Amino acid sequence: AGHGAVPSPLLRQEEHLELLERLDFVVRNVAELRKEVEELRNSLQDLAVEIVGEVRTHLEETQRVTRRRKFPFSRERSDSTGSSSIYFTTSSGKPNTDDGESEGGYTTANAESDYDRESERESEDEVSCDTVRTVRRDSLELVPEDDSPLLLDSSLEEGLGQLLEQADRLHSGDEQDRREGFQLLLNNKLAYAGQREFLWRLARAHCDMWELTEDEEEKRSYATGGKEELELALQKWDQSAECHQWFAILCGQVSERESIPKRIQAGYVFKEHIDKAIALKPQDPQLYYLLGRWCYQVAHLGWLEKRTVSALFEAPLTATVQDALQNFLRVEELSPGFSKAGRVYIAKCYRDLGNASAAVLWMDLAAELPGYTKEDAESERELEKMRSV
Repeated sequence: AGHGAVPSPLLRQEEHLELLERLDFVVRNVAELRKEVEELRNSLQDLAVEIVGEVRTHLEETQRVTRRRKFPFSRERSDSTGSSSIYFTTSSGKPNTDDGESEGGYTTANAESDYDRESERESEDEVSCDTVRTVRRDSLELVPEDDSPLLLDSSLEEGLGQLLEQADRLHSGDEQDRREGFQLLLNNKLAYAGQREFLWRLARAHCDMWELTEDEEEKRSYATGGKEELELALQKWDQSAECHQWFAILCGQVSERESIPKRIQAGYVFKEHIDKAIALKPQDPQLYYLLGRWCYQVAHLGWLEKRTVSALFEAPLTATVQDALQNFLRVEELSPGFSKAGRVYIAKCYRDLGNASAAVLWMDLAAELPGYTKEDAESERELEKMRSV
């Protein structure tokens, strides 16, 4: 071009159409593969439910037989392990911690006489706290022999409430807390995988692990795992703002190291689900912060990204710095001082729009807020860079 030559288009129209046809073929095959994987996951879930149902039926039948026995003396609940039962509880009572352990992590009490039980009591007392915790996290909460089946649902619900409260607290903590929160939720997945509030928190924990790890393969594994959890959840709970929010975030995380077309495609998906989440929960400042970041990134797309959008996608990605600014200001309106990163973005928006005085003001306001997360640390570095300029 520098010597007066006329540049020719990179691809002729026929080659462009052939490329699009190949891309469409790949997309169709990926969609079919994803469908097969989902069918396999559903089959496994149905199998798990069937196994649990059979275990519970056997348990109830065994308990009925046990109740007919005549004991010469009354026994306390902590000693009621003579029946062949699976015992687990979230209450303050002592769980049965017999040595027998099944493949699914259940602790099983063998049918024994009171005399045999008395001789083994000393060894049972030596069971470690780790074993008790394993029983609690891996077992389904079944009814002890003295409880009525009506207490099962309320007991499960109480245990779920305590679990979710602990998960929220750990998510708000430091790096070690968030790692612990992820493991806590993962350990309880068998018991609560069918609960909406549990699933989106598990997906959120996948996001936490994505942020905490440095290895690229691990990052992708965490993001993909969380996204798959929410793909199934959204089929049942499309009206959950949290499910849409974390699905959008995970889509962005999955595509971070992908090619430009895949990142652009993820951008469309991100915007779709954030819009749905805002419609369902319009007073959540976190959603407007995420939308503001999306608008800011779209407003600063490079030439290659814009050409990719125009070549492969019918609807263009459109957003301006002013759009981003309005969303970040909405965050401050709903929750002043919501995040250090949000105020840094406001300063960047004003800078890009040529309002230097407003940019300096928001830089000062951002400096007043403490930093807790990795994103806050990055915002602090960005703030120092802006001040040097």
